Amino acid sequence: MQGSLLLQLLILLVVANGTAVVAKKLLGVAFARPLDGGALFVDGQPIFGPSKTIRGIVVSVLATSICAALMGLGWEVGTLVATFAMAGDLFSSFVKRRLHLASSSMAIGLDHIPESLFPLLASRLLLPLNILDIVAGVMIFVVGALILSPLLFKLNLRDEPH
Repeated sequence: MQGSLLLQLLILLVVANGTAVVAKKLLGVAFARPLDGGALFVDGQPIFGPSKTIRGIVVSVLATSICAALMGLGWEVGTLVATFAMAGDLFSSFVKRRLHLASSSMAIGLDHIPESLFPLLASRLLLPLNILDIVAGVMIFVVGALILSPLLFKLNLRDEPH
């Protein structure tokens, strides 16, 4: 297992998934257009929901690309990680809407696994990761998110404790 590379990727995952939350705190509703435009899927439910915004995706990709470049991994790695982290987050939201779960509601596993698994799998295109690295990264990300989210809520950095 490649500890330092995995640590760098975990940092990128935190940046990719946390930047939208920070942008929401700093900007409020400014530039917060829902990605799905409020459209409904064939089941009558929102495609993703109002908390998945164009602003969130844009700032995630930009911040993660810059962070990866500063870490010496190259902006391409950051773009890949953020894009697939956002795809995982959108996948989770899409599934949660099909299950009639409210936007920003918690679904352990569904909330964290895709947004860490998708980018770690995609990172194999640019980085020498093996399956053990990916499994360890997903596990560390999930446990870390479950521990840190309530703390970030108490610090008023998150709107929800999960």
